[in-house]
Amino acid sequence: MNKTLFSDVRIFDGTGAAPVAGQVLVEGDSIAAVLSPDDAVNDANVRRIEGNGRFLMPGMVEAHAHLTWPSSIDRVINAMKVPLEEHVAVSENNARITLEAGFTSAYSAGSLGEDIEPAMRDRINRGEIPGPRLIASALEKGAEGVMGVPEGHDPTHDRSIPGLIDYVRARKAAGCDSIKFLMSSDEAFQRGGAQTLMYSEEEAQAIGQTAAEEGIWLACHAQAAEAIKRAVRAGFRNIFHCTHADEEALDMLEANRDRLFVAPAPGLLYARMYGAQDFGIGPAEAEAMGATGGFNAMVRLMPEMKKRGIRVLPGGDYGFPYNVIGHNARDLQIFVEHFGFSPAETLRAATLEGGELIAMKVGRIAEGWLADLLMIDGDPLSDIRVLQDKSRIHAIMKGGAFHGDLA
Repeated sequence: MNKTLFSDVRIFDGTGAAPVAGQVLVEGDSIAAVLSPDDAVNDANVRRIEGNGRFLMPGMVEAHAHLTWPSSIDRVINAMKVPLEEHVAVSENNARITLEAGFTSAYSAGSLGEDIEPAMRDRINRGEIPGPRLIASALEKGAEGVMGVPEGHDPTHDRSIPGLIDYVRARKAAGCDSIKFLMSSDEAFQRGGAQTLMYSEEEAQAIGQTAAEEGIWLACHAQAAEAIKRAVRAGFRNIFHCTHADEEALDMLEANRDRLFVAPAPGLLYARMYGAQDFGIGPAEAEAMGATGGFNAMVRLMPEMKKRGIRVLPGGDYGFPYNVIGHNARDLQIFVEHFGFSPAETLRAATLEGGELIAMKVGRIAEGWLADLLMIDGDPLSDIRVLQDKSRIHAIMKGGAFHGDLA
């Protein structure tokens, strides 16, 4: 069995507690022991990694991943759809880039190809390609097959309840772990779209009941308050955006905080506000697309959600030409600078609570947990921005195996 010892490291265990000096012993794919600095490990078969005081933390979880969205730090693609063979190759490259950004796990917020993610997840799990542990999804199709939005953004779309039930069952049979539904539209689709409801209460309940029967998770784009409430009542696990939650929606999220998660995805709105000028999106366009108002609403709401104990997780809709995959750790800075999270609270959300989202034993440095680890040059608790610098990630370990060479 492969054994690795990280010595002379400052251990952030994922719980939010202050880091402690120590050592971490990995055997196989799991953490065998967390040791004090003075504990001796007398085993000639151990590979010893000298930390020199570096920061050791769990691998992060991207809670709103779009690995099939084409654009990354390697290549900006000014189209959302590319030929299938190229799309598969681009998606697999995005999986590697996400891992190299420090995200050893990812919960998909939807795929542009129905069958790409389950196949990619399986290839990652077999070790054929590098990438994060992936909760694979489909993106629910609308009447025109465009990103879950029926023609004209009509809330009275013609999908029948039997059709929705069949769709959930089909996605489960295809190997998806989760299905994304658009419970509301979006300002970027049409003016006022955030308040346009896409599913009736009866439709949402049918989706939720079928998903529970089939054993598949549900995630959703939900901006309008009623869209959030319908998702909560229907048993959705991962609720994206929550931009216009009212007091009743907040109460419902709080009452169900032990079973659900909120991934607001501020990164895309932030990029539209401050980083998309070269793509024709200036202040006026960002306002028209709802980015400015949506981001300001999140700035008001996310501290309140944190106060209520609702698990709010980083993950920012990366994969657009002006919000590329590989910049995912920018969400951590947004949480600290705009959402009222401390760096320790932010790292807990990105690690331990992210592991709770995907229901895997990841996100914590403790005996028996999977050895998904990052060794960092610098202190994210003093400056969360260090995690945006790939050169500061000295080592990436997933399941006890290193990805790439030590920096």
